[in-house]
Amino acid sequence: MKRMTRFIQGMLRRALLMLMMSALVPAAMAHEMSIAEMQVREVAPGDFLWQWGSGEKGQISDDLTPVWPDSCTAEGSMLRCGAQGLRGKLSVDGVGQRYSAAMIKVFWLDGQSKVYTLTASQPNVQLYGSADDQRGWGEVAYAYFVLGVEHILTGFDHLLFVIGLLFLVGFRRQLIGTITAFTLAHSITLALSALGWLTLRPPPVEACIALSIMLVAAESLHSRETLSRRWPALVAFLFGLVHGLGFAGALKEIGLPQAHLFVALLTFNLGVEAGQLAVVLAAFLVVKALSRFPVVMRMRTLCLYGIGSMAAYWTAGRVLALAS
Repeated sequence: MKRMTRFIQGMLRRALLMLMMSALVPAAMAHEMSIAEMQVREVAPGDFLWQWGSGEKGQISDDLTPVWPDSCTAEGSMLRCGAQGLRGKLSVDGVGQRYSAAMIKVFWLDGQSKVYTLTASQPNVQLYGSADDQRGWGEVAYAYFVLGVEHILTGFDHLLFVIGLLFLVGFRRQLIGTITAFTLAHSITLALSALGWLTLRPPPVEACIALSIMLVAAESLHSRETLSRRWPALVAFLFGLVHGLGFAGALKEIGLPQAHLFVALLTFNLGVEAGQLAVVLAAFLVVKALSRFPVVMRMRTLCLYGIGSMAAYWTAGRVLALAS
């Protein structure tokens, strides 16, 4: 029986290490969204020139195909829409595969411009022939709620911080206050930064986010009565302020509709919270299911070393990016 137990432990360790190694490459890009950019510029009434920007993954046109409104006809890089203008439904085939989002920047002849973001869950957008955003608040709310959920579920550094908090606090009543403090903090800085009232360069923010994961993982490895152990909600709040700036950086890339600024900001934040709570619930169900297997539950230390090592990897890369 002991031999079988050692065998299972060894297999679990190897499986976890293989998972960590396979995650290193995408993990280096944690919290970064692979966004393809397109510029559409009106050169004459109803006539537009369009082109993809340069992509790090090769020719963007090989992976993404724009589907223009029915009233428009594409002739190479020229788009002719006639007197109706660029009006109708625009979509991009292939979003959600190699590129998580496509950002369409439209420049009209009168000097106005507008940015639209398409994702796999929001694959099309309605254009109205000008920069005036005529989308209803319900459409904006749904789009930004989905974007918030997508961002937290693909932001591996934010997820690892939340998981680190679960290891630190456990599924006790104290977890409610800790998660609430984290939510409140990153909501504050997300709003301040998105509204332009607080601005910091992304590299230091990203480095601090990685360091926060290292700290929580290290504190979870021992049982000494430290500040993090006594006041996890305070630690979650302080680091939540930094994580909110990270969320704001992603929201800045996506863009906010000026006509529904408050709705977009609120629903994006609610989407982040919904994704975060989904992760906590999933973790609770996993722990509940595995609690009957003591061998698996003894892997806690190895998991925390894995989280800390990954965070150290991110920290080194982001600090080097600061120095370069």
